Amino acid sequence: MDVIYLDHAATTPVHEEALEKMYELEKEVYGNPSSIHSFGRRAKYYLDEARRFLAKSINANENEIIFTSGGTEANNLAIIGTALENEYNGNHIITSAQEHHAILHIMQYLQRLGFHVTYLPVNKNGQVNVADVERTLTDQTILVSVMTANNETGIIQPIEQIASLLRDHQAYFHTDAVQAYSMLDIDVKKSGIDLLTTSGHKLNGPKGIGFLYAREDVPLKQLQYGGLQEKTKRPGTENLRGAVGYYTAAKIAMENKQQNREIYSLYKQAFLDALREAEIDFDVNGDIELSIPTIVNISFPGTKVDVMLTNLDLEGVAASSGSACTAGSLEPSHVLKAMFSSRDERMYNSIRFSFGSANTLENVKDAAERVVKVVKRLTE
Repeated sequence: MDVIYLDHAATTPVHEEALEKMYELEKEVYGNPSSIHSFGRRAKYYLDEARRFLAKSINANENEIIFTSGGTEANNLAIIGTALENEYNGNHIITSAQEHHAILHIMQYLQRLGFHVTYLPVNKNGQVNVADVERTLTDQTILVSVMTANNETGIIQPIEQIASLLRDHQAYFHTDAVQAYSMLDIDVKKSGIDLLTTSGHKLNGPKGIGFLYAREDVPLKQLQYGGLQEKTKRPGTENLRGAVGYYTAAKIAMENKQQNREIYSLYKQAFLDALREAEIDFDVNGDIELSIPTIVNISFPGTKVDVMLTNLDLEGVAASSGSACTAGSLEPSHVLKAMFSSRDERMYNSIRFSFGSANTLENVKDAAERVVKVVKRLTE
């Protein structure tokens, strides 16, 4: 029995072309990009090429891209760095209750430092209400952080509308675009985004690499100390192999973005159609029309998430109960709790399926049949 991977929101297989390029660099381009000799200059050429492309992909300037070890580090630098550097203007930060733990745990840390954090609710569709942002803004607000697309439900947030509220306000706007970067068209200048984070392993790039876009005039306190790399904001010898692997995967993703959107939308629709045709009881969490093509979060009444995931694994279907960092926990999803309530049965019977390069239309339909088999076994 073939195992079918439906957990691309957690991580993705590395593209073959990216692997080949990374191997080539590790073997042949081993200079330090900070060195002035020919080995260093050659390494810096590849690093600069990667930085230029990634900047262009979001309409940023290349000197506004800071390479990091991934989305979590980029979020830490963006939020803590902005908060500490701007606390003389105020100590209020706004975020949403459904952010990734890489945001929520940062906010809890800042609260311990004395910052005041407002956690915005989300509606049953899975979106933040722009009016709530406007209502909670004060003259002490220095940062607003709302993700572009949720990692558990895939629901796209009203990023441009939120950013527009801040055009004449002192607060900077940050968005965690880890799930959205390869799926949505992002223009940081047009949208009014000041800070944006991404991660390479979500779009068939390697793990251990990401970037923070920080608009050139955003005051940002460095959190690490050492060399002068990455405009002193992220010292340490650059991860050249990772940066070029990320660039290679991102280039492929951007060139095929529209095609991928259509393919993954087809996969998601075929998956849901197969469940409906089998007449099992299920509900989609959030407004599917507002979601990115790669993610669907489904409630299966009469099941328990831990039993469901175990049985899916035995049937050869890899899925998740929510964000990857809580996949081994039986804690109710904070995202679904924000959308519904802690008493709603969806807290305990919802599964995230996420589609990507490891899928075909055939294996998605096969996976749906296996899901039906499991649901019937657990509920009949």
